[in-house]
Amino acid sequence: MVLGSIFPIRDGLSTRQALELASFYLDNARQTRDVKLASVLCDDAAVVLSQVKRNAKWARKYAEDQDLKEGIAEAYIVLGKLQEQLGHLEKAQSSQKTAEKWSDTVSLQSASHASELNGHQQERDEQHIVPQYIFAKNIPRSITEFTLPKVDEPLESTYQLVYCLRALQSSSDDNLDPSVISWLRTVEDYEQDRLHELAGGVLRAFKRAELKDDKAAAEAVYLAPVLTNDAFRDLLREYYSLIDHSGLLYPSQLEGLAHLIQSADPGYIDADDIVKILELLYSRLRDTHQQSSHYMSQLTLALSHVLDAMADVDVRDLDREKLHEPLSSYLGALKGDSDPYFVYQAAYAYQALLCIPDDETAWQSTTRRTGGVVKGVTSLVSAVRGLDLNKFINGLEDIQRGLGGSKVVEVNMKAYDNVTTLSESGQGFLDNLKEGFGFDRKRDWYSALRGADILIRDGELATFKELVCNAPCRLDPAFQWGVCQRLGEIAVNPKWDLDTRRNAIEFLGEIYREDAVWGKQPTVKQWILDILMRLASSSRDGFQLHAEFAEDQLQELESNGDEKKHALFQNCRQSGPSFYPLRISLPEFASPSLLDRAQENTGVEGNLRLLRKQRTDGWDNVVYIPPQAKPSLQAADDTRFPLMEKTKEFLEREQKVFLLLGEAGTGKSMFCRELEHDLWQSYEKGIGRIPLYINLSTIDKPEHDMIAKHLQKAEFTVSQIRELKLYRRFILICDGYDESQQTHNLYMSNRLNQPVEWDAQMVICCRIEYLGVDYRDRFQPCDRNLRLESSMFQEAVIMPFTFDQVREYIKQYVSVHKTFWDESEYIRALELIPGLKEMVKNLFLMRLLLDVLPRVVDPGVDLSTTRITRVTLYDHFIEHWLVRGRKQLEKDLTDQEKAAFESLCQEGFTEKAVDFMKRLSVAIYREQDGYPFVSYEGFIDKDTWKTAFFGPEEKTQLLLKVCPLTRAGNQYRFNHRSLLEYGLELAVFDPHLSKVTLSASPLTPRKNTNSPWNFKAAIGSENVKTVVEQPMNTSSPLVTRSFVMETSVVEFLSERVQQEPEFKQQLLSYLEHSKKDRRWRIAAVNSITILVRAGVQFIGFDLKGIQIPGADLSNGVFDSAQLQRADLRMVKLGGTWLRQADMSGARMTDAQFGELPFLTPGDEVRACSFSPDNKALAVGLGNGNISIYATSSWEKVFTLAGHTGAIGCVVYSPRGDQIASCSLDTTLLLATIGQYGYGIRTQVFAPKYYLVIGMRSDVSHVHQIASKSPREVQIALIMYSPKGDQLASGSLDTTVRLWDIKTGDCRQILTGHDDTIFSVVYSPDGDRIASGGLDETVRLWDVSRDATRIVSSDHIMAVNSVKCSPTGKLIASGGSDATIRLWDVETGACHKIVRGHTQSISSIVFSPREDRIASGCTDGTVRLWDTEAGTCLHVLTGHSDSVRCAAFSPQGHTVVSASDDKTVRLWNVETGECLRTLEGHSDRILSVACSPNSSQVATGSADKTARIWNAETGESLQTLESHSGWVGDVAFSPQGDQLASAGYDKTIRLWNLKAGECRTTLTGHEDKVRSIAYSHQGDLLASGSWDKTVRLWDVASGECRSVVENIPSAIHSVAWSTTPNAAFLVTGSGDGSVLKWKVQTEGEQYSVHLGWKTTSGTLAVTGASIQGVHGLTSVNKQLLKQRGAIGEPKNVLRDTIKRLLVMASVTSRLNPPSAATTVTDTPSMTNLPRERA
Repeated sequence: MVLGSIFPIRDGLSTRQALELASFYLDNARQTRDVKLASVLCDDAAVVLSQVKRNAKWARKYAEDQDLKEGIAEAYIVLGKLQEQLGHLEKAQSSQKTAEKWSDTVSLQSASHASELNGHQQERDEQHIVPQYIFAKNIPRSITEFTLPKVDEPLESTYQLVYCLRALQSSSDDNLDPSVISWLRTVEDYEQDRLHELAGGVLRAFKRAELKDDKAAAEAVYLAPVLTNDAFRDLLREYYSLIDHSGLLYPSQLEGLAHLIQSADPGYIDADDIVKILELLYSRLRDTHQQSSHYMSQLTLALSHVLDAMADVDVRDLDREKLHEPLSSYLGALKGDSDPYFVYQAAYAYQALLCIPDDETAWQSTTRRTGGVVKGVTSLVSAVRGLDLNKFINGLEDIQRGLGGSKVVEVNMKAYDNVTTLSESGQGFLDNLKEGFGFDRKRDWYSALRGADILIRDGELATFKELVCNAPCRLDPAFQWGVCQRLGEIAVNPKWDLDTRRNAIEFLGEIYREDAVWGKQPTVKQWILDILMRLASSSRDGFQLHAEFAEDQLQELESNGDEKKHALFQNCRQSGPSFYPLRISLPEFASPSLLDRAQENTGVEGNLRLLRKQRTDGWDNVVYIPPQAKPSLQAADDTRFPLMEKTKEFLEREQKVFLLLGEAGTGKSMFCRELEHDLWQSYEKGIGRIPLYINLSTIDKPEHDMIAKHLQKAEFTVSQIRELKLYRRFILICDGYDESQQTHNLYMSNRLNQPVEWDAQMVICCRIEYLGVDYRDRFQPCDRNLRLESSMFQEAVIMPFTFDQVREYIKQYVSVHKTFWDESEYIRALELIPGLKEMVKNLFLMRLLLDVLPRVVDPGVDLSTTRITRVTLYDHFIEHWLVRGRKQLEKDLTDQEKAAFESLCQEGFTEKAVDFMKRLSVAIYREQDGYPFVSYEGFIDKDTWKTAFFGPEEKTQLLLKVCPLTRAGNQYRFNHRSLLEYGLELAVFDPHLSKVTLSASPLTPRKNTNSPWNFKAAIGSENVKTVVEQPMNTSSPLVTRSFVMETSVVEFLSERVQQEPEFKQQLLSYLEHSKKDRRWRIAAVNSITILVRAGVQFIGFDLKGIQIPGADLSNGVFDSAQLQRADLRMVKLGGTWLRQADMSGARMTDAQFGELPFLTPGDEVRACSFSPDNKALAVGLGNGNISIYATSSWEKVFTLAGHTGAIGCVVYSPRGDQIASCSLDTTLLLATIGQYGYGIRTQVFAPKYYLVIGMRSDVSHVHQIASKSPREVQIALIMYSPKGDQLASGSLDTTVRLWDIKTGDCRQILTGHDDTIFSVVYSPDGDRIASGGLDETVRLWDVSRDATRIVSSDHIMAVNSVKCSPTGKLIASGGSDATIRLWDVETGACHKIVRGHTQSISSIVFSPREDRIASGCTDGTVRLWDTEAGTCLHVLTGHSDSVRCAAFSPQGHTVVSASDDKTVRLWNVETGECLRTLEGHSDRILSVACSPNSSQVATGSADKTARIWNAETGESLQTLESHSGWVGDVAFSPQGDQLASAGYDKTIRLWNLKAGECRTTLTGHEDKVRSIAYSHQGDLLASGSWDKTVRLWDVASGECRSVVENIPSAIHSVAWSTTPNAAFLVTGSGDGSVLKWKVQTEGEQYSVHLGWKTTSGTLAVTGASIQGVHGLTSVNKQLLKQRGAIGEPKNVLRDTIKRLLVMASVTSRLNPPSAATTVTDTPSMTNLPRERA
């Protein structure tokens, strides 16, 4: 039986008790949802009811007891209904018949069970013992409300902690308050652990406290109800020790002990504990009983509470005599006291002592949980909720439901028996009490008072009143004394409301006043008066009102009763109140409390939980798309991989540093936050690696103790940080390396993973543009010279979003932000608005764009005509941000703020906010050098520049709130660094504020008729460049700070130049002013840097005397510019065109050209070797000699001769004091390396002195890398870089290629040689490469300058094909970098980059309708692309070798392709089907063209022939034979009657197709002709050659009308404009550049000048004058001379001295040669200058 154990001996029950038990079973059967349990309860009820039926005699005897009969009948009715519901029909019928039988004997006037209850209640109400208004109703229990904390939120008090833990204990209770239920649903396991941990921390703080005062003890004890068994017993031991060692036994200690014992769950306290406590109490009481009466009264009261609590503890089998012995003597001593208070407390304590051995008292379950009653937390069934006082008084009421436990019912029956057998003896108070000291008697008033205690605690005051008024022991003085004491406690307790406390006072008055009801016991009356007087004398805060109530009551009682009662009253008033305590409460907690100390000393895991919460809260709602990355800056785009997966692989492999690079706004920070969030989710408590996201900009000097500083900011204590350092592992996610303006290697400077240092892996992020030469040295987790640790370092470059990723991001964005546009509208805008697809590949720009687009684009507008640039995007974003911020400000303003707000609105709110943003941006750059975080503390910074932006002034605060700033504590920063840069850009030029003033100071092109481009036609009066001069502002940021290194700011400003002509003219004005006034020098530096970046070309400009030191003119165009006497110091000139420019007299100290001169040893170069100290280069030649060059000047120092055959290898010894060489004559000089019977190509010592031999034979790793090179490239030799991260290869295609060791990707192609390369060697520092070959030159390459090349819109390898679109709006280019790029014809801006091919693109062509592009590739495929979308429509496969050329038919239905497999294929454009294959050539086919009428196809082949084919049948119609070399290109004339063919024999031939004869041969090129193209009218033919020239030919006469010379690189492709009204050429070069040339007629001659060029390319200075230039080094002078510059710069004496010293140093390192070696051309120091090469 589940509940049968409640009454194990049913036979001992009276009839009423049995009936109540049956009713109890039936009530529970109705409430339970468990069918089996309900059935068992019904059976139990039937058994009990049968006991009543069998006693027929009893039934006759009590025939008059209608209540009993009706109760039995009702019980059987309920039983029958339940049995019917359970399906027990027979049992149900039997129960129903029994009910009818019992009901028949009941009088018709009998009431139902409920009526009977109401009747009894009414009878008692009529007695009017106590007025009805006193405790008229039960009230909610004493309530203490606490706020439920958020996760990891610090707690306010221990009360709140207990509140939370009780809620967790009651989580399964369905009656909980809704707010608590909601809180419980959100509490995760780790938060529950934190709360329990805090409870443990409070106990630890109590144990550690040196002074365990009452307040500390009270706080510790308050936790007792929510402690685990172990924690409880630990506290009990600590409290026992506290009492044992206390100098004086304090009442508060005993009160705390009582609370502690009452809080114990079953099993927490055993018999041994009780014995020990009693022995301790006796021992301590024995030592303290001689104290004052006041002290002893408090002590005795507290002792009573302790014994009460012990009486409630469920312990059994205690030795009665042994248990009572320790305290019996103490209580016996109080027995004889004359003071009734002490006698009463002793009697009460003794009664409690007598109850201790019992199995369980009446109130055990209900009093176990004491302390403040918490609303809505425990929701425990009230101890006496629903208590039927009638049945309690009569001893038959089942109060199980009120007491909440099975044992309570049993014991309450025993308590009832005690109460009902109480005899009112009539003895005096003291005699009555003293009689109860025998061990063999229990006095019933004690049980009644314990019941009253529970009623009071649970707020059942109305029931309490009924108990007091109707208890049979009502007149017992001890009972009345106890009732009065409890009423006094209610009156004095501030937790009760005022009405309740007043009712308690009035109740005392009723007991005093109504002698007929309560008797005339004078001691009780005196006790009442004493209580009232003490209440009346209380004047402390919070007690004033009840003092008034008590005094009023005393005044009313003064006249009550007869003379004796009056005398008693007067005697009491005269003697005044006694010192007896009404209640002893635990003291308030100390401040700081134990909880405060525990939270201060929260374990590491607690702080980690808080940190985790702070970092992960709200992140789940962030729109996030997993980014992709590639292995390095130089890696191909098709090597992309999921960045998160790669990062986690890095972390699992225990590598040390992961460098994440990316351009601004590509999502580096977003990825770092997602990585942190992901790592926190998988964090394992105590053992997991701790992820720390560290914004480096927020850490002061992160190069030292970065982790500790970050943890301190996160409020970790010093001891916690020490613990973490010693025992835990970290994953550092360091963001903003560039923003923190770092140059240190943070891994090394923080000594990570060193002994007794932090154990950590590092993921670190940086902008690409921030990096410089050897950037890896800043991040490698080792010394820069240690290659063995390179495996501990990994890098990745975050890639722009693919369009699929963009789509997914938009989908999420629309869903989260509920945008005005839907997904399809955004996609449509991206598809149609030019340039947006490229822009949204940047994550930050995409977020701005999605926010701005719906407001920028007008409904119904033609999206293809809409133009949105980055700076326009920011303009609209800031405008919207400020409008939205203004609306938010209006919602909640103080009066002062309203006044300030209205003033701002009158002045122009948006304008003021923009001005605030501009001024703040300028101040950050001026005061903090661009450091984005601003710390502001009012008291410290009140007199600094920061007050103007962060001070308390109302307008300042309003503007601060509305600006796009983020605040963290006292730190402010812009939401994104680009917003700071944009603010600075606005401060330079705000388009809304610009005003134009014309100036008469023109910057004009120089008229130079000697220019090979012939500018005469371009220098008419209508073309003179004039400057629109702006009012000069000396405080402009452009004037005060150089922005050359601020890439993003320059980008913003360059876009502004393209949009705002006024700004362009302003910048030109700064250049003009710099000529005359040095104050404008910085402005001029910035201006020309911005203008060059914006694509402004300075062809023929008058720039004489401009002051631009340090400017970046890279890739600028300054042909024929006048730069005489200009200040060009430290100017960057890499890739700049300065042809025919006049730089005479200019200052060019430390100018950076980005290139090095080549050497001309005079014979084939077979081997090269740098000396270990990098001061010399040895060059082995084909004639057997070895030339030694000084690297400081690149002049030859001496020559070693001795070999009779070509040098195979030359090498320095590790110390650099010997040179060893070998030759094809099979001899070795100065070193014996080995005997080889064949030529050795390269042989050098590696940095660690390993010997490496490179030969023709393939090495497996090299072969793998070489396989990624174009098929036609044959690698002749390879060389490792000193750091081992790179390979350099020389090949038969005359290029040097740099390969990434890890990925196998080609990083860079170095062009310049004209023949096969035989030697490639790195300098010891890896910054330079020397290469030599059959062209008899040694080329020197600065490979460090491109190591951090920013991914731009330009080709990074040769441009093999260029074409103009049919509409003339676009230019397409295809390159060896496997990309197609579309350029704007007018501006040269790159609109789109199309990727998909895996190898070099050899040919591209537009369809006639311009909607498609066909591309041929060396991977053997032809791809068809959608021009607008950039998507691949078809991949045409069928060729077995490289596709060299492709062409559309004029109608656009067919694509023709030519391949190295010697075939031509015709493809259906729509289906991708191969229509036919043309075969006939005996070698690879290099070119193909379609006739204007689509009937014929022309091809050119390596078999030196051109063929004409029938396009319909595939028949070969003609074979044109005349060329002596490969036919590299063919082109039909627009009329279709002529074919032009370009040959590798340096000629162009024009063929008459009708006759099949060569009509004209065009000669003049000095190298192979790679490309030809007819003009739109067909009167001109353009040809491009590897001789770096473009020629224009008159088709009719065959004469050359114009030559464009001195182009820096070989021409691979040439194309004419396709529209009749536009005359321009486009060329693609081997250096990756695309150039547009304007063609103009001048009589019978044509002039060609540059329209624009892409930034890729090499330095071009042909014809530039460097006469009298100051500061040029000999190396740069040599470079410029080699590139075609003219004139003699001024010599610098210090350069000469330095060069001499270096050459002497090199010479001194060499020992005298052996006899077999002769030294030639070796000058002495005196004649050294005469022998310079």
